[in-house]
Amino acid sequence: MTVLVGYLPTAEGEAAVAAALGEARRRDEPLVLLNTPRAGAPVSADAADDADLARLAAAAAEAGVTMEVRRAAHEGDAAEELLRVADEVAASVVVIALRRRSPVGKLLLGSTAQRVLLGSTRPVLAVKPGEV
Repeated sequence: MTVLVGYLPTAEGEAAVAAALGEARRRDEPLVLLNTPRAGAPVSADAADDADLARLAAAAAEAGVTMEVRRAAHEGDAAEELLRVADEVAASVVVIALRRRSPVGKLLLGSTAQRVLLGSTRPVLAVKPGEV
């Protein structure tokens, strides 16, 4: 088993990684960090840079957690990619971050977090910045 975290280089992503490191340490399981920008996007704010990933790897090592980083671009829905990887790695828990969105924003753009929460066959830990 392993802990899977969906990571974006945002305050929410940082909160998710912090919670995932705690879960991996408590469970004595490795951590898989998934950073999956949309395929074909010429520039993506969702893509973590090497410095971010090196900093997170150092934090994992300091916490005594083995961490694997996956940086594959996805086609279609990010939630589907996260759920696919959760099955692939037999995740014991999936850690995601929540962010506040307006009702209109949810209606127009949907909610990746909601799709993960409702579509996962595995436990999901949802966190917000400042709560870890």
